[in-house]
Amino acid sequence: MLEEGHLRLRPYRLSDLHALHAALHESIATIGRWQDWCTPAYSLDDARHWIAKTRLAWQGAGDECALVMADRATDELVGSISLNHWQPEYGMANLGYWVRQTRQEQGFATRAVRLLARHALQATDLRRLEIVVAVDNQASRSVAKKAGARFESIARQRLMLRGEPMDAAIYSLIANDLR
Repeated sequence: MLEEGHLRLRPYRLSDLHALHAALHESIATIGRWQDWCTPAYSLDDARHWIAKTRLAWQGAGDECALVMADRATDELVGSISLNHWQPEYGMANLGYWVRQTRQEQGFATRAVRLLARHALQATDLRRLEIVVAVDNQASRSVAKKAGARFESIARQRLMLRGEPMDAAIYSLIANDLR
């Protein structure tokens, strides 16, 4: 568990099932615009599967380290942050995040990016984290900038959204960016 200010980052628990489902359903207009999986069809079974997958990863059986972003005072699930697409031979991983619609623009994502990045770059063999975000996703780009990530490039057709290629802005974080 990592904590700072009003934020707690912790592993998913089975008790997060209904909160995760509700958070995603309230956020279809904002998160669903950029994530294929955030749709009205997202079910309790989908949420259950995701939680089980994240718990297995914590036991070394997966390739994604996902954490709940929670309000430290109430433990309310406000979003999620993860490290994925690990490339150990290069000391790199991708960092992704989302915040439920009713808790957006309250600093949770920026603080979570900085907190997890600092921890990952100090406690693991990672030396570089990438944030890959759709060019038009201004909210996520703003989080990356506020967290201290450096804009590096526009990668053409780097992402797929609903079966269509999409250009992405690439940001990076290394240890020196977090001082």
